[in-house]
Amino acid sequence: FLIVGLLALLMYIPLFFVSAVIDDRAQFSRETIRDVGREWGGSQLLSGPVLIIPVEGPVTFAETVAVTDPQTGDTREETRTRTEIRPKAPVHLLPVAFDLAIATRTETRSRGIFDVPVYTGTAEARFDFDTDAATGLLAEGERLLWDQASLRVTVTENRALRGDTRLTRDGDALPLEPRADGNAGVTAALGDPRGGGAYTLALGFNGAADLSATPMGRDTTVTMTSDWPHPSFFGAFLPDASEVTDEGFTASWSIPHLARPLPQAAREDYDGIARQQSAFGVRYFQPNDFYQQAFRAARYGILFIALTFLTVLLIEGRTGKPTHPVQYILIGLAQSVFVLLMVSYAEQIGFGAAYALSAAAT
Repeated sequence: FLIVGLLALLMYIPLFFVSAVIDDRAQFSRETIRDVGREWGGSQLLSGPVLIIPVEGPVTFAETVAVTDPQTGDTREETRTRTEIRPKAPVHLLPVAFDLAIATRTETRSRGIFDVPVYTGTAEARFDFDTDAATGLLAEGERLLWDQASLRVTVTENRALRGDTRLTRDGDALPLEPRADGNAGVTAALGDPRGGGAYTLALGFNGAADLSATPMGRDTTVTMTSDWPHPSFFGAFLPDASEVTDEGFTASWSIPHLARPLPQAAREDYDGIARQQSAFGVRYFQPNDFYQQAFRAARYGILFIALTFLTVLLIEGRTGKPTHPVQYILIGLAQSVFVLLMVSYAEQIGFGAAYALSAAAT
């Protein structure tokens, strides 16, 4: 019994190397999925809209000047102050009501033996702003440059945008341009936004892996629909209601302003905080791929080996014919090769058929 027990423990060594091979193959699969997803558009995070109103005001400078005494001709330094009108930190306004509807359609892209799920999505947002909130943030002497106001929406990658991207206000189209500050997203020059009505923004985009948004409105309502049957909801907020079937899922969120760490009007840009702390959405989860199942089989392989060793030992005791330790080692190696054979077959024909074929071969 002691010798058979030690031989069973010895089988941890080949099982360890088999597990390493499986883990390496799984990592290669993840890298392939990540590369294909990134080429298609990658993970998408929609953040915004934000109304940005430039501000200008007086700025006082202290400067040292050289002064020459006209009588003695001596030169001395004096500190003087001067005031100039310069740009100041702009005002950032978030929407009052923000309704976002997102719909995606998934498809499978293949690279080698790997299948990668990607999606094509559309987003339609309706929102408005309370421009009166901007005046309460001004210091003495500052004024708002209403005619230079702009609207900004942040995305993960501009290259993921597809189809027609439109922004309208009261039915009038507003031209959109890529952001010029080095960040991904779009921006629109609005002119004076006071007295304007509600805005409508339509986006078309590609993506992979996951899709998320931020609750930028004082009252935010978000709905997501897709034909993907395995959603995994994540982020700062889980959906208030969801329905998942074999044909896809539908989920909805309703988030009040008190649940998000964002001021409605500020002189700072809180978009980064919103993306880090308040984003929520869905992952396009692939359940139980054959690498996960093969890795579990390798982890529990020692139980199969120990059970087989015990069976041989009991038969040996009943028949009186001794089994050589080398035969036990060959049995253990065969069980280890079973796992390696299974993952090799699974990459080609699926886990169920691979398990049956590998078991028969072993």
